Amino acid sequence: MRMTVADVMTEKVVTVSAATPFKEIAETLISGGISAVPVTDDDNHVLGMVSEADLLRKEEFREQFYREGYRPPLRARLRHPKGREKAEGDTASELMTSPAVTVTAASPVVEAARLMDERDVKRLAVVDYNGRLVGIVSRRDLVKLFLRSDEEIARVVREDVLDRSLWVNTDGVRVDVRQGIVTLTGWMEHRSEAAIAVRMAGRVNGVADVVDKLTWKQDDSKWEAR
Repeated sequence: MRMTVADVMTEKVVTVSAATPFKEIAETLISGGISAVPVTDDDNHVLGMVSEADLLRKEEFREQFYREGYRPPLRARLRHPKGREKAEGDTASELMTSPAVTVTAASPVVEAARLMDERDVKRLAVVDYNGRLVGIVSRRDLVKLFLRSDEEIARVVREDVLDRSLWVNTDGVRVDVRQGIVTLTGWMEHRSEAAIAVRMAGRVNGVADVVDKLTWKQDDSKWEAR
């Protein structure tokens, strides 16, 4: 029920080597319609990532500091050391962001999304347990998870959550899905079981929210508190 990075990643990845020159990297991004490319060694280990932003710094710093032969003051050069290095870089090893932010193919997609948010990146290199590149996953890949049809979401909630995972009687539960929002109505035997059903439905890929309208015959929360 829970998708992993392997389910959504792109396996055929365009790469460059550490020695690949600036112009070739730019042409690779443009011709491939991609915004970043992994930098790998001869054994396919990921060394870093070069993005459009990394390349744009070259022109940005050239225009900002070196127009008409101008050289920035020492204070400005010290304030932007990494940016200045990339602005002067001519190869992938000099332009890349390293180390690359990576994830394994077996990782849950939720983990990949959190990692992108925490590290403020738009894509992750997917590696095996030896650090070799096996794919790439982007924000766009993760967004696709929310494009599942309402019918498909309802089927998964009904069959995988209610009928298979809970191991209790769920015949009294009805599932309605509209625009990715799941509404559970009807009844279950125990209050705790209803709460579990709501939580598990919310974890189904593509679910935007869960509206809980379930009732129960027995409030077993009182038993747990004793």
